[in-house]
Amino acid sequence: MRFSRLFTKILKETPKDADNVSSAFLMRAGFIDKLSSGVFSFLPLGFRVLDKIATIIRKEMNDLGGQEILMPAMIPKDLWEETGRWTEIDPPLFRIEDRHRRLYGLGSTHEEVVVDLARTRISSYQELPFMVYQIQDKFRNEMRSTGGLLRVREFWMKDAYSFHASAEDLDRYYEKIKQSYLKIFSCMELLPKVLEASSGTIGGKISNEFAVLAATGEDTVIFCKACDWAANIEVASDQKSCPECKGDLLREKGIEVGHIFKLGIKYSEPMKLFFTDQKGEKKPVFMGCYGIGLGRLMATVVEASHDEKGIIWPESIAPYQVHLLSIGLEDKKVEARAEKVYNQLVSAGIEVLYDDREESAGIKFAEADLIGIPKRLVISPKTLEKDSIEIKKRSEKESKLVKIEKLTKKLLDQ
Repeated sequence: MRFSRLFTKILKETPKDADNVSSAFLMRAGFIDKLSSGVFSFLPLGFRVLDKIATIIRKEMNDLGGQEILMPAMIPKDLWEETGRWTEIDPPLFRIEDRHRRLYGLGSTHEEVVVDLARTRISSYQELPFMVYQIQDKFRNEMRSTGGLLRVREFWMKDAYSFHASAEDLDRYYEKIKQSYLKIFSCMELLPKVLEASSGTIGGKISNEFAVLAATGEDTVIFCKACDWAANIEVASDQKSCPECKGDLLREKGIEVGHIFKLGIKYSEPMKLFFTDQKGEKKPVFMGCYGIGLGRLMATVVEASHDEKGIIWPESIAPYQVHLLSIGLEDKKVEARAEKVYNQLVSAGIEVLYDDREESAGIKFAEADLIGIPKRLVISPKTLEKDSIEIKKRSEKESKLVKIEKLTKKLLDQ
């Protein structure tokens, strides 16, 4: 992609309504645009990151045997009423009325819809277990939207739902999901703690949050200094020592990046989702649900990986693999060589953002640091004197020269 054609605008100043690191950098660098409180557009750079996050999540869900579906955002009132959540869910639903005066709640979660699908398709233990998931727009009627993408009113979410013939089978699958989530976060260079958590209005007796420790986080994480035990403040508020090993407890701020629930029969029983077991007896289906907010995850990566100049993207979700800068375009040799290198890299399947604008070196360098693509390539009259190109990793201070004819192979080998 040529920078001159990229649909974006780099801001010199931090927007006044950017209230944390991630919102400041993502808005300044042209990844997102704030339409209203808690409502954002994802511009081309931002959508590329969001799409790569979705690809990582999708692979893990498919590897677990998940089948991708897409459910409606408009959910009829009578379906919510089957579980009592039309009035009880927190935060309250966004409600809309059609021209026939039928009421709908915009989906903040989809337990009722997925159970409605399952109860017309499941009748026997032989059809269990299975898992379905979606990556879809969600709506949360937040009282206070803050922190950019960390607390929003509309967002992309991966929500998965598993169905089992027994509590024991749910327990086994739940542990698989837990490990899969840790793999997803590891791909983005995040190492969250697994917390014992409150299930809130989603329900179920057991749930776990995944929280990344960060000074800018809104949540409080209580964790053991000696072992892996951790919990959120709702669960651990009265704990004086670790319930597992009696070790000392620490308290830090964190950002929730995922939440999983053992729902049990909370939804299947009131909504009459039953199956016939091997003895011919009718029993309720056991369920689990598993959520990840994609935009929140994107913001958390920025909160965890940045410096004073801008974002430092992990290679797995960076909008492009390399950022090519041509310095001194008035020199026709520089322009011609930069064009040739750009075309060669694209032909080799390397994702390139090529800054072909007639801007000063200072502006190009500053904006490259702000955007945060993992590798910066610079072609200038000085590098051409040595038939080379300068390579610098965004995460490192030092740069080095590489012969242009060896560039493509070096990038592909890394």
